[in-house]
Formats: sequence, C-alpha cells, structure tokens
Amino acid sequence: MNSPSRVISFVNAGHFIDHYSMLIFAAAVIIMGPALGMAYSELLPYATPGFIAFGAGSLLTGWLGDRWSRRHMMLIFFVGIGLSMISVGFVQTPVQLGAALLAIGIFASIYHPVGTAMIVSYADRLGREMGINGVWGNLGVASSALVTGVIGQYLGWRFAFIVPGVVTILIGIAFAMMVVHEDRKGSKQAAAQARVAKQDMWRVILALLIVVIAISTTFNAVTVALPKLFAERLADLTRSPALLGVIAACVYVFGAMTQYTIGRLLDRYSLKTVALPLSFMLAPFLYLAASLSNLPLILVSIGIVMGAFGQVTVNDAMVGKYTTEEWRSRAYAVRYFVGFTAAGASVGLVAWLYEQGGFVTMLHAFAALCLLAIAAALILPREIRTPQAA
Repeated sequence: MNSPSRVISFVNAGHFIDHYSMLIFAAAVIIMGPALGMAYSELLPYATPGFIAFGAGSLLTGWLGDRWSRRHMMLIFFVGIGLSMISVGFVQTPVQLGAALLAIGIFASIYHPVGTAMIVSYADRLGREMGINGVWGNLGVASSALVTGVIGQYLGWRFAFIVPGVVTILIGIAFAMMVVHEDRKGSKQAAAQARVAKQDMWRVILALLIVVIAISTTFNAVTVALPKLFAERLADLTRSPALLGVIAACVYVFGAMTQYTIGRLLDRYSLKTVALPLSFMLAPFLYLAASLSNLPLILVSIGIVMGAFGQVTVNDAMVGKYTTEEWRSRAYAVRYFVGFTAAGASVGLVAWLYEQGGFVTMLHAFAALCLLAIAAALILPREIRTPQAA
C-alpha cells in the first residue's frame, strides 16, 4: 500500500503547481505586452482557451481517473504541464502563445478531479486535509505573482515560464519513483457520515451549482486581474513588478490561512453553519475595492481572497462528503467542469469590462454576482450526522 502521507504530499505539490502554472501569464502579461507590442486588453484574451480547457478537460480526466488510474493521470499531469510551461518560453507569435497556454490548460485539467479525489481517499479527516490542500493551491497562486514578478524583472518573461516548467518535470520524476502503483485498498474514506434526507438532495445540487458558478467566475477574475489592479492602484507605493508580486503574495497568504481554518471548522460543524456567514464576505469587499487604492485597497483585497478561497474549500468538502469512492473523480469532474468553464469565460469578461469602465465596472459587476453565494448558502438543507443516514 502507498504511504498516505507520501501520496498526499505529492498531491498537495500538484495543487501548488496547478494554480501556479495557470496564473504565470496573468502576472507576466504586464511585461509581455510591451515586448510583443500589444496592449493588456489585446493580449489577455489569448489565455481564454486555456482556462476553458482547464474546466472542460476535467470531464475526460475525471473519468480516466476512476476507470483507469489516478496515479498514471497525476504522472501525465506533472510531465505534461511542465513541458507546456517550457514551451511558452519559446513562443514567437500570439498564435503560438495561445496554443502553448491551451496546452497548459489541458494538462492542468487533470489535477482537480483526480488529485482532489486522491486526497479524500487517503485522508483521515476530510476538512483538515482539504484545508491543507487548499493552502498549497493558494500558495501556488501567491507564489505565481511573486516569483513571476521577480524572474520577469531580472531574467525576462520567458524564463518565468521555463524555470518552473523544469522544476515541475523533476517533481514528476520523483512522483513516478516514489508512488509506484495505484492502490486504493485500505484507504481511509475520510468523508464523514454526514448526509441529508434523500428528498432534500436537490437542494444540495442546486446550491452547489449556484455557488460554483458564482465563486469560480469571481475567483478566476480576481486572480487574473489582481496583478494589473495593483499595478494601477498602488502606483503611489511602488512601480516595481517584483515588489507588486510580493504585495500580491502577502494578500494571498491570508487566503491560505482562511482555507486551513475553514477546513478545521468543517470537521466540527455542518456545511451550512460554515457556509452561511462566509457567503456574506465577497460582495461588500468587491464593491468597496472598486473605489480604493494604496493601503486601503490592500486591506480590502485581503477580505476578497479570504472569502473566495474559503468558499472553494466548502465546495470541495461538499462533494467529498456526498459521493462514494468509485464515483468520486467523476463527481469532482462535473464540479470542476462547471466551475472552470464559467471561470474560463471570466477572462474575456474581465477584458471586456475593463474596456467598458476599468476596474470600477469590473469589480461592481462581480460584487453583484457574489450575491448568489448568499442564496446558495440559504438553500443548503440541514445535515443528518448518523451512520444510518448514509
């Protein structure tokens, strides 16, 4: 049997890499634009196919994870996404850039339905491990802005893709050597015996669909737009890409802390008890951010990432609690297909809203969208915490 801690460690590393790789472009585009002779609003849409593939590909990769091998799929993830990142560093035209970013999105689509299902299978406590896994993903988001800013400033934007690509391939080789087979026998089945009445299951599905669409779209929009927002609104503090990356990374650290805290709370309380107060965070903070700059903007941005990343942990735990082992990758595939497909559309939406009225229009629009998270939390039914309820 594979060591659960070893498997979870590699899966956590994969979560870091997954989000890191998808957001290198969002940070690098600030310095890529002048180098390629294109404006921000012209260059950003080239990331859209990759983000759509990030979600759409999860249907196939989740099915393969259940029917073939989650271990083999994770190996393909590490090597494939590493080679794709390296390829971005050698592009010469916008079309080549779009194709390379599409390849990153295709291989990145493997992680969430396959890796998250592996976490649930090998974990002792679902909420705690989901929270820790979320921290790793959030650190990937934060590090992407930080490391890309530093490498881009001192070595150029091409090396901002090549260096992490090489590191990812090396991690994939280590994974192949240390997790040598697919073994789910004796897995802990961390999902708690928390269920709902059968006649209330439609409320769980409806709430999940609503919050996944609203939060995934907002989450992706914020992570894509934050580097550019800080570059515009923190001009009185700094114009250094490296320092802007440090500020963005510090903001995301608060999101990581929130995911760990929410994960621990989910082991003690019902989903609705945790989700309802959390749902009230995003809309007001997004609305306030539209008119702020400098230090007040940084503080409000902390509230935004805390609300967004906390909601992601709730959504993942919800699927883990209500699905069985043999269907879990496919259940996560549907969850991420809906979420990431909506998120992929948000890239073009950010560019369009930015052209219409800058970040004021964009942030107001997403604040209105996040009101749906409150409705979703209210729809959730009460849990029945007895083994017999399963």
